[in-house]
Amino acid sequence: MMTDFTGEHTWLQMQHELSLRKLIEGSEYQEDLKYDFNIKGELRHLDTNESFVFNYYKSRFEQNHKRYEVLGHFITQYVYELLERVCMLQKVYIPTDATEDEPRSFFFMSKNALTSSSSLIILLQDRGVFCAGQWGQKTIVSDGLRHGTQIPFIKMALQSHWEVIVLNPNDNFADLKTEKHHFSTREEAVTFTQSVWWIPKRGSSSPEEHTMYVWDHFISKSAAKNVAFIAHGYGGLVFVDLLVQRTCEVMNKVFSVAFIDSVHNIQHQTRNNPQIQEWILKCCREWVSNSKPLNKTVNFLLRTNCPTVSAGTEKCGLAPSCCLHAIFKYLKSSLKAKTITAFRHSPIATRSSTKKKRANK
Repeated sequence: MMTDFTGEHTWLQMQHELSLRKLIEGSEYQEDLKYDFNIKGELRHLDTNESFVFNYYKSRFEQNHKRYEVLGHFITQYVYELLERVCMLQKVYIPTDATEDEPRSFFFMSKNALTSSSSLIILLQDRGVFCAGQWGQKTIVSDGLRHGTQIPFIKMALQSHWEVIVLNPNDNFADLKTEKHHFSTREEAVTFTQSVWWIPKRGSSSPEEHTMYVWDHFISKSAAKNVAFIAHGYGGLVFVDLLVQRTCEVMNKVFSVAFIDSVHNIQHQTRNNPQIQEWILKCCREWVSNSKPLNKTVNFLLRTNCPTVSAGTEKCGLAPSCCLHAIFKYLKSSLKAKTITAFRHSPIATRSSTKKKRANK
């Protein structure tokens, strides 16, 4: 019986040596953010065991928002640790020719992602404040690591003996700032001063540019002949942009794409290119938040691009985790179909053809 890496009794137990609390301790926010993830991957208060409370300071929206931002920062660092120490992924800095003092972005990939001939899965998330390894920060806070992070997808891919690349499309600017902020449990307003300079990161100044850079310098040069994308929200639009910009390369290397609540627009982005539209119809499938049961067909009157089915939930934040198994079943089926087709079209050696070859020598 194969181990289910997506279950709470496996990788969630493996992360007990890591701790969100350890990251928060020693900072000036340790009393205002007394939270950690329990064995089920749920964010809970250390004293009350309650879920995260946004309105911690009564009638102090700015103060509460800053506290939530700080929590998001620590969660990002924590997920990075999980990617490296639980999923055993490697952090790769870009651009590859960056100078010593140049701002850099990065992404994560499995050890043999570029050298293995196994299938390669690319994870591409929605647009937002969250970075690599997260489907949604709000979902992590409210519903836990199993639903809000990409780790169950990574584990399932690795269990299938596939390689993985986790993109980091929202890490676009270096924030050079001097900032002081202080949280107080008293009823007084928070005070902070801030001066910010935003510097775009070369090769990653936008989700589109980041994805294109990783494609050009890594994915397109990988040994994998079969690449698949799982693209959520704005990530779907980013993939279609990549498809338009690198049409032949993507069509030859990518065997399937699973969209989740994608915001792409086929007609607008492809400028009604029939070749691209036909490829999308053949090689892509989309799961959308819907009241119908999982995998039931969902029809859009004004939208035609690829087969669209229900994610099995009406909650957008839970869509990725709800259709996890359905997506991998679809990807494996697509890969099998491609393999069979390639075999049928491959030349078959016969006795007569062998004799002809010998006669021609």
